[in-house]
Amino acid sequence: MKRIVQTLLTAAFVVFATASFSYAEFITTDKGNFPYFHLGCLIVGGLIIVSLKHKYSKIYLSEAIGSFALYTILVAIFTAPVIDTLKSFVS
Repeated sequence: MKRIVQTLLTAAFVVFATASFSYAEFITTDKGNFPYFHLGCLIVGGLIIVSLKHKYSKIYLSEAIGSFALYTILVAIFTAPVIDTLKSFVS
């Protein structure tokens, strides 16, 4: 039972992080420039982490959530709005 609850918590965090990424990108990008590839990578990565958490019970909940949070930040760094902001800071 504990394994199922932890898997559901991980899945809920993945859905929440993916939804917040999608909302932030929708608000900051122009029409027609939504990063669908980045969103797809985020969804596939979330599915992989949730399936690993379900299959291997020795993975801690904090490890699964932390790894997906870091993955979300990594994917978000390479989107167009963040790159444009970094370019403006550098120049």
